[in-house]
Amino acid sequence: MAKDFNSVQKRPPYGMISILFIGAFVAILNETLLNIALPAIMEEFDVNATAVQWLSTGYMLINGILIPTSAFFIQRFSDKKLFLTAMSLFTLGTFLASIAPAFGVLLGARMIQASGSAIMMPLLMNVMLTAFPVEKRGSAMGMFGLVMITAPAIGPTLSGWLIEHYSWRMLFDLVLPIALLTLVFAAFKLKDVTPQRAIKLDIFSLVLSSIGFGGLLYGFSSAGEKGWDSPIVYGTIVIGSLALITFILRQLRMDDPMLEFRIYKYPMFALSSAISIVISVAMFSAMILLPIYVQTIRGISPMESGLLMLPGAIIMGIMSPITGKLFDKYGARILAVIGLIITVVTSFYFSKIGMNTPYSTLVLLYTLRMFGMSMVMMPVMTNGLNQLPAQNNPHGTALNNTLQQVSGAIGSALLITVMNNQTKRKAEELASDAMANIGESAATTSELQQQIMNEAMLHGINYTFFISSLIAVLALILAFFIKRVKPNQEDKTDEEVAVKQLDVVKD
Repeated sequence: MAKDFNSVQKRPPYGMISILFIGAFVAILNETLLNIALPAIMEEFDVNATAVQWLSTGYMLINGILIPTSAFFIQRFSDKKLFLTAMSLFTLGTFLASIAPAFGVLLGARMIQASGSAIMMPLLMNVMLTAFPVEKRGSAMGMFGLVMITAPAIGPTLSGWLIEHYSWRMLFDLVLPIALLTLVFAAFKLKDVTPQRAIKLDIFSLVLSSIGFGGLLYGFSSAGEKGWDSPIVYGTIVIGSLALITFILRQLRMDDPMLEFRIYKYPMFALSSAISIVISVAMFSAMILLPIYVQTIRGISPMESGLLMLPGAIIMGIMSPITGKLFDKYGARILAVIGLIITVVTSFYFSKIGMNTPYSTLVLLYTLRMFGMSMVMMPVMTNGLNQLPAQNNPHGTALNNTLQQVSGAIGSALLITVMNNQTKRKAEELASDAMANIGESAATTSELQQQIMNEAMLHGINYTFFISSLIAVLALILAFFIKRVKPNQEDKTDEEVAVKQLDVVKD
């Protein structure tokens, strides 16, 4: 068994990893691909904004419920069976969405898609952690970052172009053949790399995890639309929090938990999780606020709004493998510090944008911000995972992916709330001033109201970007405590922990 394990790391299965990459890429791309198409779907099926938003919210909820279970699935089932099942579900969901005759069918199809995509990212991360030795994981995870970061970033741009020229169904028609080809190649080429154990799923843990993570995700995701005083919002957050606390306590008492929270005893993994949570909150500010500013205040089309973010996505894609190589050579701290300084500075400059800020300046600022982000996420995450014994990799990747989902939802809700509150306060202030000088104004009432709302919203966006820069400062402070970790001594006994190790693709 030791020989098999060592052969995997001496000769990584690049063919297998390529198949997993493509599957993960189309799955993640699909998360953001549909957002711009929502108005067209509302019109075709005659549904309101609340209903159509479930196409995105439901997808996210299924991910939030299933990702925590990925550690169990990865340990219990072979890589090939797990990927073929996940990819089959994703492909079936894509096909049903493409031909959906009614909104209910489309929503169900999105749920099926999500049930497949939720497993792909943790599975890919585990295969890469198993297939590459610690000293080469930076380069490998840098390529993984190419998938994780680039796919959702190019989604809005690609979607905007397709919606302008074709029906929204083309979004699924484009993904379907890629998914089918990936499924066919996987059936013939995929082998197994990660070891399996005969473990049982604790149903009560699954129920608690689903209610806990699902409740938090739904509650925080709904807060921006329904308001924090909505019983649905604070009710689901409270229920989710109680279920999550119960879930964690239960896992700590179990000998073979569904999610191993005891891995937080490893300081660099705990620190990497804390930094990743803070960064996820800060990162969402530009993704949420910039389209609102560009489209609502400046009147720029969705297509041009997507193009504004494209250079940043390209830079992140180019930098991800480069950052991985730099991580292998220099470690995570120097990269994270430099990247977060860039993120803090650009976030602060975004808090100073005005009504007439040139489009080129916005592109430059966003691209620089993404350049900074590209130096942080994967090095910090990889450094933390490197400290874990290999048998805990499934738990580490599951926890990282779950926390990113939850912190993204929380960050979005908090930032939208800050923006709305500041916009409302500024609008009332400007309206009061305008009423005092209404006799001197030549503007019509509607024009004046529009001007007040634009100025108030700009103030809200600026203020929220400033808060985002402070959040990034917190991550920067934490980054100074990063230490480069070496392979954990427990890794040397991995072959004793593994129960099953199959052949690996020989390319």
